[in-house]
Amino acid sequence: MTRTNPAGTPLGDDFHVYDTTLRDGAQREGISYSVTDKLAVARLLDSLGVGFIEGGWPGALPKDTEFFHRAAEGELELRHAALVAFGSTRRAGTKVDEDPQVRALLESRAPVVTLVAKSDRRHIERALRTDVAENCAMVADTVRYLVGEGRRVFLDAEHFFDGYAFDPDTSLRVLDAAAGAGADVVVLCDTNGGQLPLQLAETVREVVSRTGFRVGIHCQDDTGCAVANSVAAVQAGATHVQCTANGYGERAGNADLFAVIGNLAAKLEMPVLPEGKLRELTRVSHALAEIANLAPDTHQAYVGQSTFAHKAGLHASAIKVDPELYNHIDPAVVGNGMRVLVTEMAGRASLELKGAELGLDLAESPAAVTGAVRRVKELEARGWSFEAADASLELLLRGEMAAVADGDPVEAPFELESYRVVLDHRSDGETVSEATVKVHVAGERVIATAEGNGPVNALDAALRKALVPHLPWLESVELADYKVRILIDAPGTDAVTRVLVESRDGEEEWTTVGVHGNIVEASWLALCDALVYKALRRNAAAAR
Repeated sequence: MTRTNPAGTPLGDDFHVYDTTLRDGAQREGISYSVTDKLAVARLLDSLGVGFIEGGWPGALPKDTEFFHRAAEGELELRHAALVAFGSTRRAGTKVDEDPQVRALLESRAPVVTLVAKSDRRHIERALRTDVAENCAMVADTVRYLVGEGRRVFLDAEHFFDGYAFDPDTSLRVLDAAAGAGADVVVLCDTNGGQLPLQLAETVREVVSRTGFRVGIHCQDDTGCAVANSVAAVQAGATHVQCTANGYGERAGNADLFAVIGNLAAKLEMPVLPEGKLRELTRVSHALAEIANLAPDTHQAYVGQSTFAHKAGLHASAIKVDPELYNHIDPAVVGNGMRVLVTEMAGRASLELKGAELGLDLAESPAAVTGAVRRVKELEARGWSFEAADASLELLLRGEMAAVADGDPVEAPFELESYRVVLDHRSDGETVSEATVKVHVAGERVIATAEGNGPVNALDAALRKALVPHLPWLESVELADYKVRILIDAPGTDAVTRVLVESRDGEEEWTTVGVHGNIVEASWLALCDALVYKALRRNAAAAR
């Protein structure tokens, strides 16, 4: 039985997932890929199983030319994808075999070439300063030449939807010139990103019906509809969809590859990736964000860290009965996971679910749940936030459980006597913080002093200096990240500082929180929680 897309067009191996992160996505403000970066991005996209990877514009950009050279020389071995070179048609009034840009496309040695061509009569006449007949000849000549040289050719019909609305006959003539010369796909581009889904889908449906050509879709996100427009186009008959990783791109960006794939695979049940690859969406998305040197979008559809995170107590109550009641898919399908956030909005169900996530059975201790709910609400009203500080929350929950059971409280492996932090502004303009801590550890009183590039760094260094001789396991723990937020409830009130400290030891990472009117004290509270949590984990491992 032949599989079809929602419009009835044959699917299977003939559906194209086409990625243009390395060309269109690289136009995002703040992204600057090196050639090595581009090779790494291509490898990740290939590991996901996309069908086509557009590597850039050889001949126009030196880095892109080098990328294709290094790829052809063996630095890029693709298992799933075909490498694509992007470029323009021959120039007006120039022979195709004499055009240096066309020659550069061949010299890239990419097996597939995507040509961009104007398909809006206004652009043809005003921007290219030629007529429709010559523009169509430029398209046909270049496609025919590249096909004759053994290349598979796609055509990006630039400004197609705006041009079709203004003069449909001209836009269709451009498509016909490409397809008639041997182009495999004609891609309808919403270059200005101004389309809405119903309008765009109707145009795609008309083009597919009137031409019979294989149609692709390329959407920008200027109306916030790039993903919806792409999915609507597929439902209307497109069998080739162009996207960028995480929606990177010029202006507002492009259709997000991961959201588009998630919708096509999870909602329309279209097998657009090789078997087993859908669960790689989250991993690949985050890895590509790291290469771009951009923080992953925590609220990104399907792959964001917060996408399956639940905060409201009402949601948690339903999830406790059945997780599917508030998740539109099983997060594991796309390699993600569900989280329950504990805030002032939390109820008993939220804490019981979070406790289970942390390995604590709160269901058997209703009094501890009651105390924890009350304590969380009290602390959050004073500026604490536990939704990003699981380690501090676990300590709080364990403390409530111990109090109810008359058990041993969660104790720090040391006791503070006092600490002091001073700032030294030196004659050469350098500023250095110095911290002194006095603690009791393993039955001894210890005093240690250390310098740092800030008060928290100095305090952390002094504390470690005091403790490591008695707690050698502490040497593996390091401060990975430090975030500060100043909280002001109303004008004229005193500010409160909230500090989040992320720690790691080579095996795991954990986050703790501290809140106080003084930033150093808030930091101290978070640092202490970090060490108590590590000691708790270490003792639990030793007891097993």
